[in-house]
Amino acid sequence: MPPVEPSSSWLRGVLPLALAAVLDQGDQHGYALVQELKAHGFGAIRGGALYPVLGRMENDGLVEAHWEPGEGGPGRKVYRLTDLGRSQLRAQTTSWRQFAEAMNQLLDGVKKESS
Repeated sequence: MPPVEPSSSWLRGVLPLALAAVLDQGDQHGYALVQELKAHGFGAIRGGALYPVLGRMENDGLVEAHWEPGEGGPGRKVYRLTDLGRSQLRAQTTSWRQFAEAMNQLLDGVKKESS
């Protein structure tokens, strides 16, 4: 069975946490962030979903951005997780794991569809 892409409502809720987790590994520009999330099963994330979230994260002091000149092409905006962003990521990681465990326990009780 091919992997199922997460619903868009789920993505809206977890995208800031997912972006912070990717940026915790190092600075990235938007396209690289999308590719990394896609590689982790998030499916295709459009710029119309990505950039508003990054903008809110920047306004909240969780990420900072700077322009890097392009090599033979246009420059690109590169995002970096701030100390505040890293601190929030650690706190939300703990909360997420507790939530996911509770949800997994609940879903373990869901009856499987019979063939």
